[in-house]
Amino acid sequence: MTFDSILIFGCGNMGGAMLAGWLASGLDPARFTVVDPFLPQAPAGVELLREVPARAFDAVLLGVKPQMLDDVAALLSPALGQGTVLISILAGVELDSLAARFAQVGSIVRVMPNLAAAIGKSPLALFDQGLDQAGRDAVTALLQPLGTPEWLAAESEFDLVTALAGCGPGFVYRFIDALASGAAALGLDPAQAQRLAVATVEGAAQLAAASEHSPAELARRVASPGGSTQKGLDVLDQDRALFSLIEATLRASRDRNAEMAAAARG
Repeated sequence: MTFDSILIFGCGNMGGAMLAGWLASGLDPARFTVVDPFLPQAPAGVELLREVPARAFDAVLLGVKPQMLDDVAALLSPALGQGTVLISILAGVELDSLAARFAQVGSIVRVMPNLAAAIGKSPLALFDQGLDQAGRDAVTALLQPLGTPEWLAAESEFDLVTALAGCGPGFVYRFIDALASGAAALGLDPAQAQRLAVATVEGAAQLAAASEHSPAELARRVASPGGSTQKGLDVLDQDRALFSLIEATLRASRDRNAEMAAAARG
């Protein structure tokens, strides 16, 4: 299975990030066609259309808002065939809901990326319907330039994985902002505090990704007994406050994904 022709239907923030990641990795822009009524222009070499062309594509990336699913199903029909792999990044929309609206495609893949796809650093949770192992390998190879593809054991895991990997960057950005705001409140110049907070999180994340040790162990190693890091960690760890807050945050996002899935079914 090859993906020589890829239609991106809806090239907003997430679809645009995936396209940017593919192009940055060296994929030929001529492989991509974007259908988007509002996008001012596409990257050089990428075909930009306002309506779906009457030709089948090897893969169609569905990048619209979940609430638009019923509206776009009929519009996409000319671009779909039995050989088309439909790739959906619609949060909360299950495979059965997609299959009910796109019966003409041979296979469907749910993908949950995040905006780091633009720089090849996104986690990509995957689950499929209708692919054999060779097909899954081909999809993995297609998505590899965008980050780290992870095939899930069950579709039921998607709501939680979406909360973690899809919504997670928003939570990390909030934490960075809180670091900077805290330093500014204690007297540091706000702009300098923000630069230092971003650099701190960037370096810590890269080290965690490269280390053989878990993040918990890295936190232990950076904190000397009785030292300043340990004093700060004591505040975060008191009554498991940070862990409880993050668990509640993920639960709220997970439950919202489940609500959207129920809406798409109905």
